[in-house]
Amino acid sequence: MFEITDNPEIQTVITTFECSPGTCQDLLDALKSAYDDFISKQPGFLGAGLHVNDAQTRIANYSQWRRRQDFQAMLRTEVMRERNRVIHALCTRFEPVMYEVAGIY
Repeated sequence: MFEITDNPEIQTVITTFECSPGTCQDLLDALKSAYDDFISKQPGFLGAGLHVNDAQTRIANYSQWRRRQDFQAMLRTEVMRERNRVIHALCTRFEPVMYEVAGIY
């Protein structure tokens, strides 16, 4: 279990995936597999959460990393590049955005 922190040295990434109800579970399975098998084992990974909306048309992913460079290095690996090709085929679009935590309640 990880805790949301507003430490300015930690990189927060929120990614939204748009999908159809017909591909939502497949996409969720692919994301869970990526975290279980690879992402969670990468240097700098602190934790993540996956969230699905009621209509099963969007998945939101929240993750935190020790440094921005750790997240970027994970994305550049051949393993993740291949996984992202599969993930991209299961959704209409996805967008990872780096954020700074502005408040915790």
